[in-house]
Amino acid sequence: MASVLLQFSSGNSVSDPNARSVLILGQLPHLKSIDFEPVRTKLEPRVNAETFKAAVESLRPSPTDSVPLWVNNATVAALPLKASRHNAPSRAHAVTKLVKSYLPGLSKECIVVVCERSTVFASGCAIARAFPIFSRKAGYKSAGPRVVTVEFILVGENRDKGLTEEDIKTLAVTADAVRHAARIVDTPCNEMNTDHFLREVQRVGGELGIEPLIIRGEELQKRGFGGIYGVGKAAANPPAMAVLSHKPDSATQTIAWVGKGIVYDTGGLSIKGKTAMPGMKRDCGGAAGVLGAFASAVKMGFKENLHAIFCLAENSVGPLSARPDDIHILYSGRSVEINNTDAEGRLVLGDGVAYAAKDLKADIILDMATLTGAQGISTGKYHAGLLTNSEEWEEAAAKAGRSSGDLVFPLVYCPELHFCEFGSVVADMKNSVMQDRGNAQSSCAGLFIGSHIGFDYPGTWIHVDMAAPSHSGERATGFGVALLVALFGRASHSALLQSVSPLGQKLSNEDELVENASKKIRLV
Repeated sequence: MASVLLQFSSGNSVSDPNARSVLILGQLPHLKSIDFEPVRTKLEPRVNAETFKAAVESLRPSPTDSVPLWVNNATVAALPLKASRHNAPSRAHAVTKLVKSYLPGLSKECIVVVCERSTVFASGCAIARAFPIFSRKAGYKSAGPRVVTVEFILVGENRDKGLTEEDIKTLAVTADAVRHAARIVDTPCNEMNTDHFLREVQRVGGELGIEPLIIRGEELQKRGFGGIYGVGKAAANPPAMAVLSHKPDSATQTIAWVGKGIVYDTGGLSIKGKTAMPGMKRDCGGAAGVLGAFASAVKMGFKENLHAIFCLAENSVGPLSARPDDIHILYSGRSVEINNTDAEGRLVLGDGVAYAAKDLKADIILDMATLTGAQGISTGKYHAGLLTNSEEWEEAAAKAGRSSGDLVFPLVYCPELHFCEFGSVVADMKNSVMQDRGNAQSSCAGLFIGSHIGFDYPGTWIHVDMAAPSHSGERATGFGVALLVALFGRASHSALLQSVSPLGQKLSNEDELVENASKKIRLV
């Protein structure tokens, strides 16, 4: 096993499968629509036109299928034939699986994706997820780099207009961010505690020329961040809130992305069981996704004010642990009675979104978190749960999920029916649903966060619960990076990101609805 150098190319490179293995993949109609010429440079002299055509004709995807063209060094593979209306047209999840399955792992390899222009971005991000960075296996670094080159053959509309160097840069920057977000999530807490995560924030800030604001330890308590402080005060490494701010002169809007960064979650005194605790290094997935998306967005020329807020803590057990019955005062000024120390993510995010509203005066606040196990039940393993006060942004986020491969699906937004579950006789609210745990748990958890900016907040609030899609098996997916840069792609200078952003298109056929929504969606 070797570390992978992933690179994207706009050209048509020449190689022999004997020296560089090749995987050609696409939807079956797309594979059938191309002749041998576009792939000749990857297959000759080992494979001729007749063999390639016969292989494609023999494909019977159910849901996928593959045919070896020349031993294991050349393969053609078909993606699923169908994608329902709630799936990504790119079949992104199948792309990742095929790449993992059919590249033999040689020192030089090539992936050729046959697809429409509209699915290039999602396909590129899907390929990135197949090559995780973190490993502590013996010999991992000494094995030498494995170079994987990704090229595209475009079919359908605009197929004659090839990918530009800017398109390739967008793919490379986003893929790198996806992989590094996954690396942070895969790294165990002994190597990725709050101090280490702050170094990651400082690293990204250094690349972008941005000095992060960092509030940590006792200063959090002094400044009123009772949620972050209360969750992380028992850990050896102190909790922190870090903020990266990008403020271009031409900005007309202020956007804040808030990430849950629980570097490890034991559950606190409401401790998790021995089978529930392994994997809790992944509880920083929201913050990792926000960090990667922020780096990508700024590198691609984000035109609006953009703030990334990282709410970092280790939910540990010790003499200073928060206790059930403790009351914490969050940055919003609202008091919270703790009835479950394992419902900690909403506490740190409550502080983060309140800071975004009060101090940063954000017009759009999006928080992203591995928040509830119930999310996987509500919307499944592949779709993150989406909760928002805006119908227009709900539809936009769902479309951005399909165009990026980071799928999302709406949760019920109904504070008047669900927020009552947090009632407390001694504080403004409790932190965990106790009255009816069968009453839309994922929606309730998100509403707890939203309550700290207020349900009368005049701007747009979006909550993404990505507990299940943050990982596939025992590996992180880097979920959230592609979703955020696609959703806000209209604020980018990248033509590729603009093309996958739904905010550049009418969200309804009714002009009146679009006009009424313009105050909330000024990125249109």
